[in-house]
Amino acid sequence: MRDTIQLAPGLRGRAESVVTDANTAAAVGSGLLPVYSTPAMCGLMEEAACAAVAECIEEGKGTVGTRLEISHESATPRGMKVWAEALLTAVDGKFLTYEVRAFDEAGLIGKGVHQRCIISVERFMSRCESKAGR
Repeated sequence: MRDTIQLAPGLRGRAESVVTDANTAAAVGSGLLPVYSTPAMCGLMEEAACAAVAECIEEGKGTVGTRLEISHESATPRGMKVWAEALLTAVDGKFLTYEVRAFDEAGLIGKGVHQRCIISVERFMSRCESKAGR
């Protein structure tokens, strides 16, 4: 392990951003409006989940997202700060389950459950590249 922090339920992570033209629904193709996009919110939730366990994952290993079930409950305009929080709720072998929530300066904008899997980076990338014949 990299540190003395143990991989166990209760670990928390956070990620934050600001809504810009680049992460609006209109820009990423998930809608026509200049509001914070659902795909950007999903990415922020995943970033928070990664941050929760970053210090616990062994050298040469990482995590990949395998499942994300969320609701996007409130629109956020350009210029507002947004952040996501992840709480590790279960560790089942190599599978990690999180409660994720996203906020803007006015309150809750999304919530859900996220699952990640601990992988060997080298093995994972080798398998991935083999799909392209490399």
